[in-house]
Parts: sequence; C-alpha cells; structure tokens
Amino acid sequence: SGQHRVPRATARLLAPVGDPEKVICVGLNYHDHCQEQAVKVPKEPIIFSKFPSAITGPFDDIVHPQDTSVGSLVLAPMVPQGMALPAPLLSPQELDWEVELAAIIGKRGRHIEETAALEHVLGFTVANDVSARDWQKRNGRQWLLSKTFDTFCPLGPAIVTREAVADVHNLWIRCSVNGQRMQDSNTRHLIFRVPALIAWVSRFVTLVPGDILLTGTPAGVGLFRKPPVFLKRGDEVQCEIEELGTICNRVV
Repeated sequence: SGQHRVPRATARLLAPVGDPEKVICVGLNYHDHCQEQAVKVPKEPIIFSKFPSAITGPFDDIVHPQDTSVGSLVLAPMVPQGMALPAPLLSPQELDWEVELAAIIGKRGRHIEETAALEHVLGFTVANDVSARDWQKRNGRQWLLSKTFDTFCPLGPAIVTREAVADVHNLWIRCSVNGQRMQDSNTRHLIFRVPALIAWVSRFVTLVPGDILLTGTPAGVGLFRKPPVFLKRGDEVQCEIEELGTICNRVV
C-alpha cells in the first residue's frame, strides 16, 4: 500500500531470526579470500558454527569482550603438583569483520539433493561473522570460541524471500569500517554455492526451518591487510549486499 503502521524512525529492528536451532558457517569459500592469504582452494566445504547467542540485531552494538583473565593464584590449589597451569584467558584484541551472505532454511530436510536444495531456502539476509583472530589462532586453532562471543553475529535487516532475489550468485557484497571500503566483491566468486552447501551440510545434520547458513566472506578482512587492521571500540562497521540491504553496527 505504500503506507506503514509504525514510523521507521520509532522502531528498533531485531535480527530477523533470533533463536535458531543452528548457525552453520563456512570458511574459505571465496576465491579472492583464498588468494589474499595464499592458501589452496578447499576441495570440500569447511564447516564450523556459531552459537545462537552470538546473534544481534542489524543496528545493535558489537560488544568488544572485556578482560576474562583467570589468575594463576586462584587456579593453583586446583591443579595437581607438577601439572602446568592453563594459559590466562585474556580478552581478544584482534577483532575482525566478515560480511557474509546468509541463507535462512525454510523447509526441513536431510540428504538433500543439490538440484532441489534451493527449495529448502526461505530467503536471504546480511550477516557479519565477527571474529577474534587472536583466539582463532589459539585453543587448538578451533574456530568456535573466536567466532561466538555474544553479539559476534549481527544479522538483518530483513529476510528477502528467495523468489524476490534475481540471482543470489550475482550480488555485490561489501563491508566498510568508519566509511572506508574494506571488502568489495560479488557472490559469483563463491567456491561452493548455496545449493552445494545445503546438500553437503544435510549429509551430516538435519536442516530445520530457521537454521542459518553463513556462506563465507570475500577478500578484504583486517587480518590480511599490510599491516593488519582490527576493530576497536568506537568503530562503525557497515555490511551490505545488493538486493538484501545494509546492516550497521558500532563496536563498544
């Protein structure tokens, strides 16, 4: 109708999916992202996850984690004699941005055929896979903890239905920090496209409505800049994908 019930300026948009069963992520899934770090293109999708508690709204703050150090004097009585004390749990200092196309599952399925995979997609939205790079390099190099601090998954501004997107594999995808363009690519550079990812993941787990699939980030992340650039409190991160919209989050 061109009319609205609530003025946009008076409304706070929440994440379009706030409490999914699963947040499934894909690493190294853009050709240009592999090139910027001089690694081989994966032969199979690299899958990891974020916890749903990482999700925050499209215009909400990204909270820079506070110091979580654990004093060795507190731990010492609990550690058997001769056993090394664990490393201090220092707060992350190397926060990075990753604009990503996110697919929202709308139909339950397991062992989904690639040719039918898009039928299981409700729509698409914009995500920022915020990453603590210093934690990504420790803890056995498992990515989960580095990716799943609270507020490390801004999502939105809305779900654009699959039918409304002309070609999800030909959309420009960009990220800016404090107005400076950091990532500028296109979803045609995806290594494994959305149908292939859904078919692959559904071999291992049942996908259910509301599940979120983050499909990877293109080149331009802070870690591989020379010198590296990381987010600090007060920075503003804007992620946008053609036809899907823009999210903008401040680091606090």
